[in-house]
Amino acid sequence: MEAVAVPGVDLDAQALIGLRRLTGRAPNLATRKLAARPGGVVTRRRGRGSETDDVRLWIDGDDIRHIDKNTTARTGELHVRTFRDERERAVLLVADFRPAMLFGTRRAFRSVAGAEALAMVGWRAAAEGGRIGLLAIGAGDQPAFQRPKGGERAMSAVIGVMARAHADALADVDRPDPPLDAALETAAGALPRGGHLILATGLDEPGDRFDDVLRAARSRISITVLLVADAFEREAPRGAYAFETRGGRSGWLSGRRRPSDGEDPRRARLVGLGVPAITIEASAGPERVAPLLERLDGLR
Repeated sequence: MEAVAVPGVDLDAQALIGLRRLTGRAPNLATRKLAARPGGVVTRRRGRGSETDDVRLWIDGDDIRHIDKNTTARTGELHVRTFRDERERAVLLVADFRPAMLFGTRRAFRSVAGAEALAMVGWRAAAEGGRIGLLAIGAGDQPAFQRPKGGERAMSAVIGVMARAHADALADVDRPDPPLDAALETAAGALPRGGHLILATGLDEPGDRFDDVLRAARSRISITVLLVADAFEREAPRGAYAFETRGGRSGWLSGRRRPSDGEDPRRARLVGLGVPAITIEASAGPERVAPLLERLDGLR
């Protein structure tokens, strides 16, 4: 007998596809002339791309500002540089589906809330002409990977991979969390220079090399973290709370109420590393999260 999907626990691919309707809320998105750069980053188009694509012989009508002096001097003939349009830059969605993320006390698991936010970012980036890919991290050694490709069809493929990876993670929930640093290093290496990595995580078990990996990655790509939080992490009174996983493992969680004006140490760590972070409440539905993601416009 086929198991019935549980809202907020299982990841529904059709629901993620439906989130496309929430990605048209950026102010003046339809009226401004924009550079189609992925990752939810919106800027005015300014001339050609900035990445050199090729060097070729000068032809009538070429811009003299693009003359390649070195090649011209070496060959004795005028050569110009051609550039790759910035719309070809890639965005990689990184979904943390490790066991600690398969937890939630209101509305949805943190893993589901993170996947919803990533889907909205992905749909928006696809609409702006970006190439969208996915790395989904679970408890196993091999993360699920979808190479960045362009178009809405590519985004649909990303969602399919994401949903399958989440189902696999739910079936493998009774394993310890592997450190996040190794997977983050893999994700950063899968992006070309100038790409944008969007990581949705609760920052559990970051690993000893996490800070170093982030610093090294930031030298060649942009990184934004969607920091997914559950209400229990802020509002649980002191005490011990019994839990049981879908796989039958049971245990205890300790609760400690965080002061309402206290700074989240995970967010403070990211800010200290120069990494923009947006807090995503797992209890908030996509309708409430979508406006927060518009803040990605100014991050680069």
